[in-house]
Amino acid sequence: MMRLEHINLVVKEIEPTLNFLLTAFPEWSVRGSGSGEWGSTQRCWIHVGNDDYYITLNDKAEGKIRDINGVTPGVAHIAFVVDDLASLIERLTEKGFEVEIYGRKHPFRQTVYFNAPSGFQFEFIQYHSDKPEEKNMYGGETGELNFKTRNNQSK
Repeated sequence: MMRLEHINLVVKEIEPTLNFLLTAFPEWSVRGSGSGEWGSTQRCWIHVGNDDYYITLNDKAEGKIRDINGVTPGVAHIAFVVDDLASLIERLTEKGFEVEIYGRKHPFRQTVYFNAPSGFQFEFIQYHSDKPEEKNMYGGETGELNFKTRNNQSK
């Protein structure tokens, strides 16, 4: 068996993105933390997740993160499957995080995208079918992506 265990992100500050992740996933916790030298820089790190997988956040990033709407190389977004997308949206918006993009309408899934304070974009997806041929169906989307700047928050 192979599976993804963790994602390692470098951020300017740990706390804002940690708050975002713990709001999105209230069942997650800080698994461990520490500090160490990375090149010539002393950095702090934290592992947030559960017993099986986690995200590492390392502080003291320098420079700009890639433009999420651009075409430069780098991470476009990190996606998670959730059981209750409406509750996740409610938790995050109550804490001041805004939906950046509402995904296209699809008969078997619903997606939203949030930009974390670190600049990384997170996609959250809820499937409305357990059948692989339905939930993994390519095509079937209708409408356009709805960006928050359009004030069009269709679901």
